[in-house]
Amino acid sequence: MTKRREFIKKSVLGSAGIAVGGMGFTSKSYASIVGANERINVAVIGIRNQGSVHIDTWCSLRENQNVVLKTICDTDEQFFDSRSKIVQEKTGVKPLTEWDIRKVLDDKEIDAVSIVVPNHWHALAAIWACQAGKHVYVEKPASHNLWEGRKMIEASRKYNVRIQVGFQSRSGNNMREALKFIHDGGIGEVYMARGLCYKLRDSYGVAKDSTPPASFHYDRWLGPAPYRPYNVKRSHYCWHWYWDTGNGDTGNQGPHQFDIARLGLNKNEHPVSVYSAGGIYGFNQDESTPENRTPGTLVYGGVEAYGHDKTSQETPNTQTSIFKYGDGKMLEFETRGRYTNRESSADISVGNMFYGTEGYLEIKDEAARPWKAFRRREKEPFAGSKEETDSKKQPQDIIAEHFSNFLDAIRSGKDETLNCDIVEGHYSSALPHLANISYRLGRELTFKGDYEKFANDSEADTLLTRVYRKPYIIPEEV
Repeated sequence: MTKRREFIKKSVLGSAGIAVGGMGFTSKSYASIVGANERINVAVIGIRNQGSVHIDTWCSLRENQNVVLKTICDTDEQFFDSRSKIVQEKTGVKPLTEWDIRKVLDDKEIDAVSIVVPNHWHALAAIWACQAGKHVYVEKPASHNLWEGRKMIEASRKYNVRIQVGFQSRSGNNMREALKFIHDGGIGEVYMARGLCYKLRDSYGVAKDSTPPASFHYDRWLGPAPYRPYNVKRSHYCWHWYWDTGNGDTGNQGPHQFDIARLGLNKNEHPVSVYSAGGIYGFNQDESTPENRTPGTLVYGGVEAYGHDKTSQETPNTQTSIFKYGDGKMLEFETRGRYTNRESSADISVGNMFYGTEGYLEIKDEAARPWKAFRRREKEPFAGSKEETDSKKQPQDIIAEHFSNFLDAIRSGKDETLNCDIVEGHYSSALPHLANISYRLGRELTFKGDYEKFANDSEADTLLTRVYRKPYIIPEEV
């Protein structure tokens, strides 16, 4: 198998298809290059929850970035009217609506797509878009499994289109400032990074299989996942907690903090080992009688949660993962989905900490991404984010900067101008994927990063990819 370094060299120097003008572009990818001042037409694919954030952000960039949200696409048509209204109110133009991603990708006027679908669709949607000559912004994690991430890199390079992964913290000033401080030796040599994802999540409950709503194109929503009857507790938003479609909270909120941890360690490579353990804690094992069931509470995602009641979820709500790199440096990650304290002087529930030979540094996951550093045993910080830097920004502002960076890279035609090119997104997304494989197998694993395979472990290797349901297959040759 081609080694990773050999592949990267070939992907940069090589070209695919018939060259146009001797530049190494296919005719389709050549057409995807956009002039510095030309309008960029965008389609948002997936319009619930975070999809609404994408809609708002693209609309906000209409004037200063000359971008038009032309089409919104979702397999559930019930959201078309409300989301179209948002676009029309913000821009004065009503977008096209479409449930079939293929028809969106067939539209030659679309320059880029914003992919906000469930994790199991990320890679296939992105690869189809690349093949259609569209640039791609894809939400985290970049892929549903590690093998898919490599295929996305190959597609981006083959069709000469940009893929930006939604690790938007990279586009915030405070985050850049904190990482520079770490890399400049502000706390000495960093030997360990820690990521935290403490999000209390009640049970999502159980439900019987049923008939999908008339507005919902359920077979298309399943896509690459194995066929199973429709179940509301495995569908909208709840898909996060099942292996066929999601990656649990370690692969949901976690990728943001994995990305920051890896950046702080300055690791542009895979770890050499991983061990992850945990389970589903705090929920009743049996269904309560009707009179004792917890009343449903509407939570983020537009779904109900039920306290301690029985759940059908598969992914752990409590998980600890430890990675080691070739030079011995460590990355720790902890997911806590039940009642818990917060950590560090910054009272962090979601964020990062870095430990160096001369002190430690804390980053809190807020809009401004504030940080502060402590020297040795001192109780007061000796360095930190400037009060005026990003202090008045909202999460939407940082996301808009990440989107703007994506548009700038489309216009420049250069992958290296992206704040989170697919190669970077792949390395960070691979971490929760590796952790989940170790968790599911219940043992420590040794990983051969150059080959993206485990060491003499065929059972673990099978979890690096999946069996794809026809016709939603990612081919070996993209």
